[in-house]
Amino acid sequence: MEARSVDKLPRGAEWQYEPKWDGFRCLLIRSGDRLRMQSKSGRDLVRYFPEVAVAAMSLADMQFTLDGELVIPVGNRFSFDDLLQRIHPAASRIKRLAAETPAIFLAFDLLRCGTDDMDRLPLMKRRPALERFAKRHFKHSDVFRLSPSSRDHSDAKRWLASAGGGSDGVIAKRLDLPYQSGNRNGMQKIKRMRSADCVIGGFRYGERRTAGRKIVGSLLLGLYDEEGLLNHVGFTSGLKSGQKAALTDKLEVIASDRSFTGNVPGGPSRWSTRRSAEWQPVKPKFVVEVSYDHFTGGRFRHGTTILRWRPDKKPRQCTMEQLQQKAVLPATLLRRSV
Repeated sequence: MEARSVDKLPRGAEWQYEPKWDGFRCLLIRSGDRLRMQSKSGRDLVRYFPEVAVAAMSLADMQFTLDGELVIPVGNRFSFDDLLQRIHPAASRIKRLAAETPAIFLAFDLLRCGTDDMDRLPLMKRRPALERFAKRHFKHSDVFRLSPSSRDHSDAKRWLASAGGGSDGVIAKRLDLPYQSGNRNGMQKIKRMRSADCVIGGFRYGERRTAGRKIVGSLLLGLYDEEGLLNHVGFTSGLKSGQKAALTDKLEVIASDRSFTGNVPGGPSRWSTRRSAEWQPVKPKFVVEVSYDHFTGGRFRHGTTILRWRPDKKPRQCTMEQLQQKAVLPATLLRRSV
């Protein structure tokens, strides 16, 4: 069951609201001595999160399917970067990380319990069943947590306004529908969008040529840290076609041998084999204000969108400090101290 992106929180008695977690979505399926932890892409995550697998096999119920999110608490936030570190071929590394930064499973739906197929029931019946399941099994667990939910629109507004530290918005679900596997009719996601002023530190050419020449495909963004180093923090794409030629002329004039003095752009994206690793540095001269939904581990999680150019702002004014966020996660979801 996936969510449709919308701009505003839906309102009405047919909606239930939940925080939108910034982790790995996971269907946890146990059938006797067999366990599968299925990602959105269909990948089995058991080998990458052995501590969660062990905890799942220790629950008293022998057959169940939970829908939820894998997250890793670090301090008072959830760390997506630590999640990424788990997807590694070396079993020894995974074992070490499982001990150093154990994951937890935030359950927000129950699709099967024993011989009962709960996914055929509307959410208004599945949620109470999940809460009863959690009451039986999660109380003494260091791994499993019940993700909060509310039918109160004011709670959803509060969650959206305070998103950060591992939550990047709100999920709204239809209470009157069964589990909508394979479509986006029963669930909507609303992200908290923010803006930041960033330096253009370079660009990548697009894969297609226009009028026989290469033109800009995406811009590489930078921010200065406390030591005065310019760090690559992400990219912006979706540039308007009619403006790309002029933008290419504008940036090629200030092409340089070096721009980023801290973290620099890496190779191809792990999610795309078509993206070129080649990029052209430019002098840190231009500033743009971009919109983004999440900033973690020193970079934007997703591509950003240009809101406006900022000729009134000096590049050195674009610092990491503007992106500092305070975690607002419920204390009950964070790992208890050992």
